Amino acid sequence: MKFLTSFLLLLLPAIAFCQDPMAQNYKIYNTAKQRPATIDEIINDLDKADVLFFGEEHNDSTGHYLESLLFKKIADKYAGKAALSMEMFQTDCQTVLNEYLADMIREKNLITEGRAWKNYKDYRPMIETAKAAHIPVVAANAPTRYTNMVTRNGLNSLDQLSPAAKAWLAPLPIDTATGPYYEKFVAIMGGHSAMGNLKIYQSQNVWDATMGWNIAQFLKAHKGYKVFQVNGGFHSEEKMGTAAQLKKYLPKVRIMNIAAYADDSFDNPDWTKFAKMGDYIILTNPKLPKTF
Repeated sequence: MKFLTSFLLLLLPAIAFCQDPMAQNYKIYNTAKQRPATIDEIINDLDKADVLFFGEEHNDSTGHYLESLLFKKIADKYAGKAALSMEMFQTDCQTVLNEYLADMIREKNLITEGRAWKNYKDYRPMIETAKAAHIPVVAANAPTRYTNMVTRNGLNSLDQLSPAAKAWLAPLPIDTATGPYYEKFVAIMGGHSAMGNLKIYQSQNVWDATMGWNIAQFLKAHKGYKVFQVNGGFHSEEKMGTAAQLKKYLPKVRIMNIAAYADDSFDNPDWTKFAKMGDYIILTNPKLPKTF
């Protein structure tokens, strides 16, 4: 009997590893409690929220794996009331995305005509989960041609667009108020002198506002849904950026956010950096290979 007990204790780590082959590549932390957490804890907390933001590093394979895992669990727990929203598809590609989800067109058409990112394989598992379970997917991002317009010519340049073109964006004028988000953006860009002028910050706000607007519109039309929003980390860190814009369009919305990073403090988080970033942080092993 003692031998059997000892054998089972030795076997348990292997069983856990088989259940989640990536388990040793990441650590999840509850930031309010500054303690380790689990995927299931996040899912249970979603009972108290409408939108869960996942702020990713675009080239982090472990982060992409966890997005897929979270979305599957959301789809299972909130069957018939789950939705996916993505920075990785632009609003004018919503029809193409819908056609693929309805199995009307081939995947190669989604990739080419839907202008999928070059690392689409990292997001494919979520799309396939949505397709299999008939879950709506929101193409949330502003078309690049319009954010480029703003970077070159300023926010007012959008006024010359046709009504049909403006429909792909959040309603104009878009709020680009300065404050903590602006100062954080300037720091990321390397300082005021490196940033040049406000135009690049204005284009960032077009990006954020359009994603926030599309999530808000979806929730207004789909009461009681849980939306899993996937975007680059800067868009939702500290619940600023897209998260703040969503709050402007839907003041009563309840938001949770996850911030994911490959970081040297993988086993021992530097809470001076991470305490305010998200409700949860996910730290991945920085020694793992990246993809993009």
